[in-house]
Amino acid sequence: MELFLNLAGLRMVHVRCQGAAAALVDVVGGVPRFAGNILNALPHVRSGKVRAYGVTSARRSSGAPEIPAIAEAGLPGYEALQSIGLLAPAGTPRAIVAQLHAAVVRALQDPEIRKRFLNDGAQPTPSGSPEAFGAFMRAEAKKWAKVVRDAGLRPE
Repeated sequence: MELFLNLAGLRMVHVRCQGAAAALVDVVGGVPRFAGNILNALPHVRSGKVRAYGVTSARRSSGAPEIPAIAEAGLPGYEALQSIGLLAPAGTPRAIVAQLHAAVVRALQDPEIRKRFLNDGAQPTPSGSPEAFGAFMRAEAKKWAKVVRDAGLRPE
């Protein structure tokens, strides 16, 4: 939300919620919120109980193409991803890391597995290599550290 506010030049009061599930219950009950991930919200969007104004990826999700990306809807540069990755301890032999990466890529190419991800509104996009995923993680850490600094956020 802080990235959204920063890019849009807005200020809002942070109203604490007891997590994504509670936020979604509020939204279904009529309380406006920036409510979490598409996986939990999509059934409510598709039933008409909730209106989705945008997805946080840079482009529309192929799992929910009817929902525009926030960047497309008027806030260029906005992207806030929820990524899932497989990690191994430092020092894991390169051959093992390569084997794990290849297995994940194969799994995400399986039509049934892809369909399941897409039905949940997720975009199964494996990294090109373990190194590419590491670079992505470092870039995300840098991006979000700046958002935290700019917003003046502190641990609670």
